[in-house]
Amino acid sequence: MSDHQKRLSAPTSWPVARKTKKYTVKAGAGPHGQEGVPLLILLRDVLGYVDSKKEARYALDQGSIVVNGQAARDERRPIGMFDILGFVERGEFYRVFPDEGGRLALTPIDADSADSKLGKVAGKQTVAGGQTQLTLHDGQTLLVEDDSIGGGDSVVVDNEDKSVVAHFPYEEGALVTAVRGQHAGQIGTIGEIAITAGSGPNNVTVEQDGDAGFETIADYVVVIDENFVEGDGESADAPEDVTEEASSEVEADTSDDDEVSDE
Repeated sequence: MSDHQKRLSAPTSWPVARKTKKYTVKAGAGPHGQEGVPLLILLRDVLGYVDSKKEARYALDQGSIVVNGQAARDERRPIGMFDILGFVERGEFYRVFPDEGGRLALTPIDADSADSKLGKVAGKQTVAGGQTQLTLHDGQTLLVEDDSIGGGDSVVVDNEDKSVVAHFPYEEGALVTAVRGQHAGQIGTIGEIAITAGSGPNNVTVEQDGDAGFETIADYVVVIDENFVEGDGESADAPEDVTEEASSEVEADTSDDDEVSDE
């Protein structure tokens, strides 16, 4: 199986320029499934902290780059929605948050906010011993005592002891952000939850101040808290696709050692 991912066929949520080269790095096994962005792309293409895979590996070997409180060691590790990316020595912390258009962007946060991570409850079941197990949107599982947490709710999980420190119910009046669909990145409050009979998806109406709001599929929204949309500065976004003239110059750059030839 190829170790490379064609840029043009990469998930739309990936913050990569698509007309510069043919290939980019392929995400390894891990959370977030196919939507997970390889850590290398964030380090190189978005933040510009490294110029190549070799530099990324060296930086990761130092143990000062953390994801959700744990030192990251693999440049292909998938990074996805609501993950916390930290640079300990630099004192920089970012939350992965969808921008308008659905691409994942890095929102600066402070060190205290980096101690926990938001997760959407994708599944709930009772396991051996009568305990309640939650499965979050990124595949993480938690054992909880609070049986009131249900599917579609959001929880804030402490990165150190994995305890639930906050719970946001999925209900009318809840603050949400759309993470997929044509309204991805937009924020508002749930006005109405419409349950669809049969196998069709449920819909929600999202109200916005000074706007008509929008309607979208229920699975496309995540309940959030105001603290999760208040960053310390502007988001770090990937550069736009270069023009055709500049593209030839980029193709001549051999520092990008995760690329392969077009042949």
